[in-house]
Amino acid sequence: MHKNYEPAALEAEVQAYWETEKTFEVEEDPGKEKFYSLSMFPYPSGKLHMGHVRNYTIGDVIARYQRMLGKNVLQPMGWDAFGLPAENAALKNRVAPAGWTYDNIAYMKGQLIRLGFGYDWRRELATCQPGYYKWEQWLFTELFKKGLVYRKHAVVNWDPVDQTVLANEQVIDGRGWRSGALVERREIPQWFVKITDYADELLDEIDNLEGWPEQVRTMQRNWIGRSFGVEMVFDIDASDEPLTIYTTRPDTLMGVTYVAVAAEHPLALKAAETNDRLAAFIEECRRGGTSEADLETIEKKGIPLGIDAIHPVSGEAVPIYAANFVLMGYGTGAVMAVPAHDERDHAFAREYGIPIKQVIYPSEGANPDISAAAYTESGALRDSGPFNGLSSAAAFDAIAEWLQERGKGQKTKQYRLRDWGLSRQRYWGAPIPMIHCDNCGIVPVPLEDLPVRLPEDIVYDENTINPIKDNPAFSACSCPECGGEAQRETDTFDTFMESSWYYARFTCPDANAMLDDRADYWLPVDHYIGGIEHAVLHLLYARFYHKLLRDAGLVKSDEPFTRLLTQGMVVADTYYRDQDDGSKHWYNPTEVEVERDQKGRPLSACLQEDGGPVIIGGIEKMSKSKNNGVDPQALIDRYGADTVRLYTMFTSPPDQSLEWNDEGVEGAHRFLRRLWALAEAIYAKPMAAETAVEELAESQKTARREIHELLKKALYDYERQRFNNVVSACMGMINILYKLGDAPADHQLLREGVSLVLRLLAPIAPHVTHRLWCDLGYGDEILDSEWPQPDEAALKQESLPYVVQVNGKVRATIQVPADAEKQAIEALALANDNVQRFIGEATVRKTIVVPNKLVNIVAK
Repeated sequence: MHKNYEPAALEAEVQAYWETEKTFEVEEDPGKEKFYSLSMFPYPSGKLHMGHVRNYTIGDVIARYQRMLGKNVLQPMGWDAFGLPAENAALKNRVAPAGWTYDNIAYMKGQLIRLGFGYDWRRELATCQPGYYKWEQWLFTELFKKGLVYRKHAVVNWDPVDQTVLANEQVIDGRGWRSGALVERREIPQWFVKITDYADELLDEIDNLEGWPEQVRTMQRNWIGRSFGVEMVFDIDASDEPLTIYTTRPDTLMGVTYVAVAAEHPLALKAAETNDRLAAFIEECRRGGTSEADLETIEKKGIPLGIDAIHPVSGEAVPIYAANFVLMGYGTGAVMAVPAHDERDHAFAREYGIPIKQVIYPSEGANPDISAAAYTESGALRDSGPFNGLSSAAAFDAIAEWLQERGKGQKTKQYRLRDWGLSRQRYWGAPIPMIHCDNCGIVPVPLEDLPVRLPEDIVYDENTINPIKDNPAFSACSCPECGGEAQRETDTFDTFMESSWYYARFTCPDANAMLDDRADYWLPVDHYIGGIEHAVLHLLYARFYHKLLRDAGLVKSDEPFTRLLTQGMVVADTYYRDQDDGSKHWYNPTEVEVERDQKGRPLSACLQEDGGPVIIGGIEKMSKSKNNGVDPQALIDRYGADTVRLYTMFTSPPDQSLEWNDEGVEGAHRFLRRLWALAEAIYAKPMAAETAVEELAESQKTARREIHELLKKALYDYERQRFNNVVSACMGMINILYKLGDAPADHQLLREGVSLVLRLLAPIAPHVTHRLWCDLGYGDEILDSEWPQPDEAALKQESLPYVVQVNGKVRATIQVPADAEKQAIEALALANDNVQRFIGEATVRKTIVVPNKLVNIVAK
């Protein structure tokens, strides 16, 4: 073996071996327990960042660990390749997004290989490949035939710069997440999938996802948001069209003093035809976002329509307002307002001088001041006509029954979840496989004509946003039904369409169908790893998609992911200077000299370039905006992939934030060099005759016991996925091994201990452990070696150390036979000379024995 640890050459050699031996290529084996480990695939942005490195290292550690347990392990990798970043980069540079994307994929794939991730690269896919998106196009047409897909006009978040629809989660503080432009509300034709048809199943099965973090399960429950309430109608003065309203608080019905409708509601639009002030208000509302978060934070505004609604019970007229806190996309676009019992309604009523009528009173105690704030609790009904005296719970049923008997309402349930709008008005996405024919209407593209290929050799000009929108070469076609002239749909799929089923395609990427029987061998995914930011949309859509696949007969399981790990962020220090224009100029930590206190906390910082001070901005998530990222490639080039992997696993548990520290990287590298030096000591000395364990000296038995205790702890931590503790255990074992002498039995313990350390570290630092395993003659492939188990005999101690206290102060440490009874332990403690000296002439009043730990003697 080489005398020195040289990671660059070593890692290249090991990676070449893996490629030649096809180490990570895997096939279905019904006679072997399978394990499918998957990390969320990356967008090919150009370079890996430390978040990628951490995520994929966690996944690789899990996959390698499961393989060493003897399982048939699948770990694939691919690319989430469609979307706005590629298109915006292409627009900026006047190049085709396809070429930009494929170049980035090639570079990032090289980086993943350099990190030693054990992927079956035969299964690699990119979602922009026609052979991939062909099958989601086919599924879409099948869903259309089943009535699960429809097209309608809908109010959407419109980014005027990126010229596309944004999901609510892509609107931040009223601006587009990428462009930063103020988002507008627009009503445009959109394609939808009926995810709401699966709302109950999606919600109810969350309880079965026991391997998911509770935080993620709660977020999904809240997003689906099932509620039970009453749907009722308010007649409109001088109109034959009633207003339908849903409420979860029918007990407050008699406290309604106004009704609020969305700015885009037909009643508001009609009234605006003769009301310029209302028309201007509607236009203002269109410049706001469509998310509930937006509605919570905006100033509540409204304009009266000049018409009244008729209360369904009392028959009283209540005014109708157009309000900016009501959206057409939620419920019926209209709400009954009860200012006395809803904070938002209360604030609006006070602003516009609308009466506040209390109808719910506390069951006991003083009545609150309704003029100051709404009373939102349940209670007893007053001033509620036929429902006086009922509790809120009883009134729910009584009012619902009263309305139903008169044809004015009924009990129902609703969801916060809305149908999945998946149209995007941009080019770089999978074409929606539908055809518009004047004679036949909307017609799906037949399977034999799929995929509808996105032209990749496009050329942008200064005015181009969507090169296929007005391109007859793409859009002009013949109707599959009548053969007449027709037009292709030029909207493309939301990229969640691709990311929602890639996990399934990995199981059979060469299938001549969407999926084949191999999917049922591998699915569901046993362990899925990715960021908490995907807790709602991606994971919810993937769960929904899996049920669509199941109902299409393509898979048998109900859920796609058995266990989920949401890894913590990678965070680092930030530094900046204030600029004259009020902005901040951020400096990378590598550009800054930092003075720290004894605990490593920064005290002051200066810029290396000019020596001037910079402001310490605190610890933030690594990002381009704060310029506090660390280039993984530079670290790999300097220290090797194993050091980077070891550091990211050692610094914190996978589900917690990793605080970057350059000294920690140096420490990880030193540890691997120490391991190499121990291996070199083994390699340099031939094996002597083996000494029986029972013949080892006491110090050697102690060392061996401590090593196996650490091994036992490490195995426990592997199961808990506390890989930081595994590394700590390995470091502890190395420290013990360094203290061994030069006797043959010491060499025997050294060889045994290094064998254990190498196998424990193999999933985390795979290159160095593979090389040392081979060089030291332990075997050919460490991944296929027997997973270590502690020697229970070694863990047994003939004697145990006990601390002895006299009146609470430590006076001695004694060795006690492991099987000693309480009286024997007390006797040994009292017999100790130093203990006797401190008891002196006092009388022993009490002796307390804490098993396996201490003896406390109380003497007075």
